[in-house]
Amino acid sequence: MRNFSELSEREILALAIGAEEEDGRIYADIAEGLHADFPASAKVFFEMAAEESDHRRRLIDLFQEKFGDHIPLIRRQDVKGFLHRKTVWQMPKPSIKDVRKLAESMESETANFYRLAASRTSDVTIRKLLGDLAEAEQTHEHIADKLTEENVPEPVRQTEDKSAERNFVLRYVQPGLAGLMDGSVSTLAPVFAAAFATHKPHEAFIVGIAASLGAGISMAFAEALSDDGSLTGRGSPILRGAITGGMTTIGGLGHTLPFLIPNFWTAMAVAFGVVVVELGVISWIRARYMEAPPLQAALQVALGGAIVFGVGVALGTS
Repeated sequence: MRNFSELSEREILALAIGAEEEDGRIYADIAEGLHADFPASAKVFFEMAAEESDHRRRLIDLFQEKFGDHIPLIRRQDVKGFLHRKTVWQMPKPSIKDVRKLAESMESETANFYRLAASRTSDVTIRKLLGDLAEAEQTHEHIADKLTEENVPEPVRQTEDKSAERNFVLRYVQPGLAGLMDGSVSTLAPVFAAAFATHKPHEAFIVGIAASLGAGISMAFAEALSDDGSLTGRGSPILRGAITGGMTTIGGLGHTLPFLIPNFWTAMAVAFGVVVVELGVISWIRARYMEAPPLQAALQVALGGAIVFGVGVALGTS
C-alpha cells in the first residue's frame, strides 16, 4: 500500500477514474434497491449514477489525451488515507433518510480528500490536478439536493417516509415486540413457580434459562414459518424469526439473571423490579409504534403480566 503523495499524475488520474466508477455503481445499486418501494427516490440515485458515469468519461478522455489508452488498475484500498466505501450488499438496509444524505456525503468526502491531498504536495502539476478535482467535486455536493427537489417533492417524500416507517414496524418492531412480550410474560410462571417452590435461587435460574431458550427457539421457528413476506411485505422470514427468537430469549433472561444472587429474597426483589421494567418497555413500544393509547397499553400489559405472575406464585406455594 502506498501513500497518496507518492503517486504520479498518471496514477492519480487512474485512481480518480476508478473512484468515480465505484461511486456510480454504489448509486446504481442503491437505486435498484429503492425502485420497488420508493420509485421517486430511486430516480434521484439513477440520475446520480449517470452523473458519475459522465465524470468518469471526462476523466478517461483526459487520461487518454495525456497518457495513452492503458489505464492502470489503482483502487482506493491500494492507497493509504483514501476514502473507502462498503459495497451496498455489505451494508445493512439503510433508511430512506439515510440514502438521501448518502450522495451529498460521498461527494463532500471526496472533495475534502482532494483538497487535503493538494495542500500536501509540492508538485505544481499534481497540485493543479487535485485542485481541479476538488473544485469539480465541490460543485457536485448539492446535486443530490437539486435532484431531490425536482423528483421528490414534499408530498411524495412524506408518503415515502410513511411507507418506510410502516416497513420498519412490520419487519422489525412487530417481530421484536411479539418476542419480547412472549419472553417477558410467558416465562414468569415457570421461573417464579420454581423460586417459590424450592426457595433456591439456583433452581429458579436453571428453570428460567431452560424456559427462555426453549421459548426463543420455538418462537423463532413459529415466526419464520408463519409468513414468507412475499405478500405482506414483512421482509425476510429468517430475519424476522431471528429477531423474534432473540427478543423472546432476552425477555425471559431479564428476570432470570437476578436468581444468580444467592440470597433468595434479594434475588426475588431484583427479579420483580426487572419484571416491572420489562412490562414498562413493552407498554412504551406498543404506545410508540402500535399507536395504542399509553394508559390502555400499560394496563393491558400489566394485567397480562400480573395474571401470569400470580399463576406462578400460586403454583409455587401450593
